[in-house]
Amino acid sequence: MKSGRLFGCCAAMLYFAVSVCAAPVWAEPLEKIDSGARCAVCGMFVAKYPNWVTQIRDNTGNVKLFDGVKDLMAFYFAPGSFGADDKLTVEEIWVKDYYTLAWLDGRKAFYVVGSDVNGPMGEEFVPFQDQGAADNFLKDHHGSKRLTFNEITMEMVESMRSQHKMKGHMKH
Repeated sequence: MKSGRLFGCCAAMLYFAVSVCAAPVWAEPLEKIDSGARCAVCGMFVAKYPNWVTQIRDNTGNVKLFDGVKDLMAFYFAPGSFGADDKLTVEEIWVKDYYTLAWLDGRKAFYVVGSDVNGPMGEEFVPFQDQGAADNFLKDHHGSKRLTFNEITMEMVESMRSQHKMKGHMKH
């Protein structure tokens, strides 16, 4: 009888320990961005544009930084094109709400495209925590469309990237 309870107790503790250890320990964005950190897609210094910084954390805990959602999505769709393993598993995607600058789960955010607000490299997917804020921004800034994460396509990303413009520079 005692050994049965002891076994049950040990099994419960083992299950709890495995459950806790199996869960990712990170589940939050990097708060401090090193001044030398570069966008994993275009090589731009991301700390110069803190309002636009985005992040991906893979299944090994490695974090890639980007100067906006557009480059994050380019990496997300084709990591092998930017020196990463094509079989990379993206665990976390972090973007900043345009108005509050709070970190958001990029998969749950709403995005506005075609607005009169540009990111560091031209047209950008502008992220919002809630649909109402995205819709207000769309109207106030003459956006063309509101999207969810799953509605963003590689074709949209490539179309935007083909028109990259840095302030004071022409596309080459």
